[in-house]
Amino acid sequence: MSSMTADHLTKQAEIYLDILCNDLPNRRVGSRGNRMATDFFEDSIRAFGFKTEQQRFDCMDWRFGDVKLTVDSQSFTASVSPYSLGCDVQGPLAVVSTVEELQRAGLTEKVLLLGGDITKEQLMPKNFPFYNPDEHKQIISLLEDKKPLAIVAATSRNPELAGGLYPFPLFEDGDFDIPSVYMKDIEGDRLAKYVGQEISLVSEAQRIPMTGCNVIGRKGLDPGTRIVICAHIDAKIDTPGALDNGTGIVVLLLLAELLADYEGRAEIEIVAINGEDYYAASGEILYIEENKGRFGEMMLSVNTDVAGYHEGSTAYSLYTCPDEIAASIRNTFSESGTMIEGEPWYQSDHSIFIQNGVPAMAITSDQFMELSTYITHTPEDTTDIVDYSKLAEIALALKTLILDLDATLA
Repeated sequence: MSSMTADHLTKQAEIYLDILCNDLPNRRVGSRGNRMATDFFEDSIRAFGFKTEQQRFDCMDWRFGDVKLTVDSQSFTASVSPYSLGCDVQGPLAVVSTVEELQRAGLTEKVLLLGGDITKEQLMPKNFPFYNPDEHKQIISLLEDKKPLAIVAATSRNPELAGGLYPFPLFEDGDFDIPSVYMKDIEGDRLAKYVGQEISLVSEAQRIPMTGCNVIGRKGLDPGTRIVICAHIDAKIDTPGALDNGTGIVVLLLLAELLADYEGRAEIEIVAINGEDYYAASGEILYIEENKGRFGEMMLSVNTDVAGYHEGSTAYSLYTCPDEIAASIRNTFSESGTMIEGEPWYQSDHSIFIQNGVPAMAITSDQFMELSTYITHTPEDTTDIVDYSKLAEIALALKTLILDLDATLA
């Protein structure tokens, strides 16, 4: 293997992240910036000797503009729900705060304000395959049956499902066709006073059919024994997506350079998954379909997401790893004073491997919950809060781990 200094990798990490977050447009699935990011990733790992593949899927880009919401000469501040249809509607205002109230409400030709308990958490997209509570499905079904002209959702904070956004969009679903906007809960309280009065809502939005892709790089002698290292390349709308998840992609790029001379038996599969922050999870679904009957080939999967924060430590967690693999991981990652074993978490792409019986490892920041509450999915997720040396450290540790695991196959 070629020697590689941490200083070189640190400098290279800064270059890569600057390209992904500052040079390219937003990396939302279906967008020009997303396609530029996947092309950049593929070109970069190919230069290090990886054979590459694009797994292509249909998706949707989305453009949006202003919201004008008025009643009785009063104006209210709101934003278009991501992937919503636009609208220009007028009708009496109805207010609903619980599922029971929604069941009783007559909403035809009305504009519906949702607030309170029914907006306590972001509703899962109607066709989301991995997690979709019955209560969410019931709410969506009731709304589609009752056919309001449009929906105004008043929300507070929900870091577990919506990141640091306040307000958060109750709906983020290109398969849900009732136009919707969202506002702060305190703005919703002000609007609710006009229940029964005529409301005007104009929102500008457009859905645009597009395509996207996962990018996979492979190297190694035996495709029947794979080590999969992945990170999601997409970002939420209106965020630079530095920690979520530009840094994860940077780790893959650094690792590809470190493995430029790799000639081991195990096939190393480096995967930029496209869709972790997209309502349809298209890249994840396609990757699972392409690997049906083949997950047993994977001796380990590693996912990096929200790593490299300039405060705290890098945290890794293990999921159903055999004792010998777990010992190898702990030995490798314990050598650094800035990497610690943390608590399990499941809100990222390592879950698709866990669900398919693959031993998994997740790498993140030990400040994950704080970052999810205040930073991720917001414009504050910038390169200014990244410690590039931590990304170099992760890549070097992964190289050592891969070589150790490959040595057990000889």
